[in-house]
Amino acid sequence: QVQLVESGGGLVQAGGSLRLSCAASGDAFSSYAMGWFRQAPGKEREFIAHISRSGSVTYYADSVKGRFTISRDNAKNTVYLQMNSLSPEDTAVYYCAAGRRGPTYYRRTYYRAGEYDYWGQGTQVTVSS
Repeated sequence: QVQLVESGGGLVQAGGSLRLSCAASGDAFSSYAMGWFRQAPGKEREFIAHISRSGSVTYYADSVKGRFTISRDNAKNTVYLQMNSLSPEDTAVYYCAAGRRGPTYYRRTYYRAGEYDYWGQGTQVTVSS
């Protein structure tokens, strides 16, 4: 089992940047694939980015490709989401998630929230125009 705590959210102007962090504790962090999702008011939870256990494989939603970067530091038990060129449409609660399955499994399922086993409480990101 793993516990996840997100941080780094806040208020930023359009065009600005934020870096979210997700600190893990419990089971070996390097045995989990990690994902970032977000949920805006009145909308469903949306996939943002995925990174494999080793960090060698990443996937992104089209809406953030080229602007957001997911990375991980297994020595620090932390996954990051660097967000650049933010727009008001990026306003949401951002969640990190951990999944126990391997890269072959996630090749086809990385975008599905139900394929992740553990979730953090979320951190609010608000982008003003």
